[in-house]
Amino acid sequence: MDSELLTHARNAIGFMPEAEGLALYEAGSASAGRGPLLEVGTYCGKSAIYLGAAARRGNSVLYTVDHHHGSLENQVGWEHHDQRLVDPETGHLDTLPWFRRTIASAGLEDCVVAVIGSSTTVAAHWQTPLALLFIDGGHAYEVAQSDYESWSPKVMAEGLLLFHDVFENPEDGGQAPFMVYKQAVEDGWRPVSETGSLRVLRKAAN
Repeated sequence: MDSELLTHARNAIGFMPEAEGLALYEAGSASAGRGPLLEVGTYCGKSAIYLGAAARRGNSVLYTVDHHHGSLENQVGWEHHDQRLVDPETGHLDTLPWFRRTIASAGLEDCVVAVIGSSTTVAAHWQTPLALLFIDGGHAYEVAQSDYESWSPKVMAEGLLLFHDVFENPEDGGQAPFMVYKQAVEDGWRPVSETGSLRVLRKAAN
């Protein structure tokens, strides 16, 4: 990965460990030549740098979907809440300005496209087949399952599906992404690799 972009990724606000980010970049690089990439859950754009760099390498594009008002675990009173991200006028979390600055600073505005809205609403009207889908939105079970069920049919044959924060041991983290990951395996997605909490699966050929 380009060293300058890697520095931007390291400095961006977010929860993606570098080893997992680089695995994300490798998966994106392997997929970008086949079609667009899409992530569910943008936050401030840390993972979008890794995938955006991969999209640029493959002459493709990354769409990143988020309403930018934070998931349940990012709200006031929760462990991962970041007061810097609260809009002082509305009192609500608003990560969009931070994302815009992150992507502009990294010079990736030409290949990272923000789609602002509810994941399931956008998915209901999405028609373009995806070479890679990365699910890293809300971690409540109903939210993670809905993201999977709404978006996974959009992945082209032999395309990749990635989940973040997959923890088999409950002591390591929440179980919702792990439960949805297991559902995907049961649905026929083939596990490809594991890096930390990042899981990569491949869709069967038609």
